[in-house]
Amino acid sequence: MDVLVLGGGPAALCIASELNQRGVAVAGIAPDSIDNSWPNTYGIWTDELKALGLEQLLEHRWSDTVSYFGEGGSTAQDQSYSHGIDYGLFDRSALQRYWRERADGVVWHQDTAERVDATGPIASVRCASGTILNARLVIDASGSRTPHIRRPNQGPVAGQAAYGVVGRFSGLPIEPGRFVLMDYRCDHLSAAQRSEPPTFLYAMDLGDGVFFVEETSLALAPGVPYDVLKQRLQQRLGLRGVEITEVIHEEFCLFPMNLPLPDRNQPVLAFGGAASMVHPASGYMVGSLLRRGPDLAQAIAEALANQSLGSEALAQRGWQALWPIELVLRHQLYQFGLGRLMGFNEALLRTHFATFFSLPREEWFGFLTNTLPLPRLMGVMLHLFALSPWELRRGLVLGAAQGQAPRF
Repeated sequence: MDVLVLGGGPAALCIASELNQRGVAVAGIAPDSIDNSWPNTYGIWTDELKALGLEQLLEHRWSDTVSYFGEGGSTAQDQSYSHGIDYGLFDRSALQRYWRERADGVVWHQDTAERVDATGPIASVRCASGTILNARLVIDASGSRTPHIRRPNQGPVAGQAAYGVVGRFSGLPIEPGRFVLMDYRCDHLSAAQRSEPPTFLYAMDLGDGVFFVEETSLALAPGVPYDVLKQRLQQRLGLRGVEITEVIHEEFCLFPMNLPLPDRNQPVLAFGGAASMVHPASGYMVGSLLRRGPDLAQAIAEALANQSLGSEALAQRGWQALWPIELVLRHQLYQFGLGRLMGFNEALLRTHFATFFSLPREEWFGFLTNTLPLPRLMGVMLHLFALSPWELRRGLVLGAAQGQAPRF
């Protein structure tokens, strides 16, 4: 085969499907059946899908999209920020089916890759079953915890942790027909809890009396424990006099936000979480998979046409296409910004996001979707700095301490 893809999740199916569409002979290795349902929900701004002509992959869509950055407890402090742009939730089955159909003909081996040797002209993968598979190029799309991709050690990796429930409630957890991107109101927390790393509510009305509510930590190393997030969610609902009456689905998420970029000289290519494609500013990745997958697949297909290229040379072509210097520099800027935000206390973080969403829509949207060219991205960051109050400017330049260690 030409390419062997490791993994069976969204990133693996995405790159396998794009390569297959370009006539590349692809096989995959996944520890579980690729027909298994994906456990987590995936949201996206609908304009991202509209640009790709893929709006049909949405299961839900909201036009009433808001955030809250006040303390809560009064009408003035409760004021919502309307984003003025539609947000959607993927139909996971439709997204999975879309990639599966485009990957028709790809052979998937249900096995676990234990050892990858890509130092010769042909790469080989030894599986747990003892099977050895060979290919001209190996792409690791098995997630951020893969043992097969080298990356520099730059200290603790911050994780975005979330605990969520899809279910029915004794009352309305949010306004009907509404999507809440971030609710940072903290009037449900004790004074001691307010000194701990802040968390926010991400929530949506799914219709028919069903809501999805999720307590989320932006980023922390180590990540906020699930029991803390669950307690805070219950306190938040309790302040509204709301209880969970039926749990349809529980969601537990923890993924890296500031994972260093991989060593781009290694002979195994990566894609998705293994390639540090999680957006350091938002935690999103599916939109990036859909945008960047076709270009990477095209570059690989063109490189494979040169029969003299071995696995290392092919991987180099892939790394150059996936992480050109423009995207590397943008990633570094985002990581710098995240490092600053991780030190913000609850009040400063609320001020930051209130200021951020006061930017023109095309600026904050481009920032959150990583679709701004580097000069434009730098301009947006300077604009944000200019709009920021003095205390926030100081934090963005010098960093701001939490004041004390978390007591989790």
